[in-house]
Parts: sequence; C-alpha cells; structure tokens
Amino acid sequence: MIYHIVTGDLAATPLNEAITQEPSMDGQVVVVKDVLNVGPLLKEEGQKFSEMRAAFWQQVVNNEKNPAQVDDMERLLEVVLALTRDEEAKVWVWIAPIPADICTYHWVIKYLGKFKGRFQVVNIAGLPFLDENGKLFFPKSIAEISPKELVKARKLARAVTAGELEVDGYEWTKLTDENAGLRTSEGGKRIVSRDAGYYDNILVGLCTGEFQKASRLVSQALAKNSIPTGDLYLGWRLRAMAEQGKLQLQGDTGKGLKDFDVKLNEGTLF
Repeated sequence: MIYHIVTGDLAATPLNEAITQEPSMDGQVVVVKDVLNVGPLLKEEGQKFSEMRAAFWQQVVNNEKNPAQVDDMERLLEVVLALTRDEEAKVWVWIAPIPADICTYHWVIKYLGKFKGRFQVVNIAGLPFLDENGKLFFPKSIAEISPKELVKARKLARAVTAGELEVDGYEWTKLTDENAGLRTSEGGKRIVSRDAGYYDNILVGLCTGEFQKASRLVSQALAKNSIPTGDLYLGWRLRAMAEQGKLQLQGDTGKGLKDFDVKLNEGTLF
C-alpha cells in the first residue's frame, strides 16, 4: 500500500488517473488542501493546528456563510496510524518546485520521517516532461503533468536519506518559530519566511487613481509576477491595505474579487 501525498486537488486529479494505469503505484491519494506557504503556523496553547489554520483562512475568504474547513492534520495522522499498523505500507510525497509543495514536504516529514526507508519523495524540480503535444517542458506543478508522464515519474521515488531527515526535519520547527505571514522558495527545498505584505507593492503598483475590478488587478499580478499565493490571499491583502488607508474599495468585499473595485487612495506612495 502506498499513500501518495500531494498538494491540491488539481494535482490529485492526474495522479489518481496515473495510479489506475500502473499497478505498482496502487494506493491512496492523500490531498493536502491547505496552502502552507501562507498564513501563521504557530498555534496558541490549547488550540489545534487545524483550528488555527481554519481561523486564518476564514479571514482570507471573508465569507461568514461558508466557514473555512481545514482537516489536513487529521488526515495526516490517519496516515501515521496506517503506517504504524502496516509495516509494508509506504508514503510517497510528490513535490514540485513551488512553495506550497515544499512546505507540505517539510510539514509531513515532522510526522512521517520516523518511518525510515518507507518515507519516500518524488521530486520533479528541474526535470523535463512531455506535454500533450510530445514537446519537452519543465512543469512548475504536478497538475501540469499528464497521467502517462506521472506513471514514468514513479521511477523517481526514493527514500529520504538519514541526512535529509535530520536537516529537513528541523526546517518545519524553524518555520513555525518564525511564524511569518508568508513563505517563499529560494531554490531546492529552501524556504524563506517573509512578511505577510511581501507582495503588497506589486499590487499597489498596478492600482491607479481610477477604480478597477479587483479580479482584473489580481489576475495581472499573478500573471506578470508568478506570485505563488493564489488569488484569495491577494484579495485579502487588498482589503488589508484598504484598512491601512493605502487603497479605496467599493462594492461588496464580502464576496468574490469580481464583486468589488479598487483604486489608489489619494496620497498613497509606493
């Protein structure tokens, strides 16, 4: 039995299909839905990790009718229990060169690293794959890879070494202690903590003195700068800067990005 840990539903879709095509990959896909490269990591005394993360995402989503649900920790602990009971079971962590995947790796190693030899990683960073037209490309996420190519990628699976377990195992503790609002990738498996407003200047730089749709502005920011946070996080930052007096918003900020507009506040400098 192989437990395939992957970040995000989009990445899980081709991976699930690949597993149906290749018997040697038979197992269960465990999707980490939380985006661990954004938001706090340090929980308060008596608080569960999932509760702390859900509270953060509730701020970001800003929708009281649909409370944020985060249960990745509970599902991860189910995997820990399964590996404890079944000494033949293995776990493969699929990671691409993006902060969310790398943070997932550092998070799960804290709980699964003790299963030496059975804790394996499939790292696609810097490796070429074939696209649907048969041309070589270097994917930035697991979701970009076809099921057929993911079947081939199974050969990349390798046990995390004792040295990696020691070094990488400390990384999550360091990130938790720093408890920054944002984390970025600096190459390899290196993650650097940043302030929550790390990308604010990019957003402000796209604003003008005239109102424009928040969705349009955020789309521009993501496309031009390859910001690895997702649109919800950037929408949250627009609202935060409006509270600071840097921006003006109009419309229903309690709904989606298409439901409110944004412009520079008079006198805002960037």
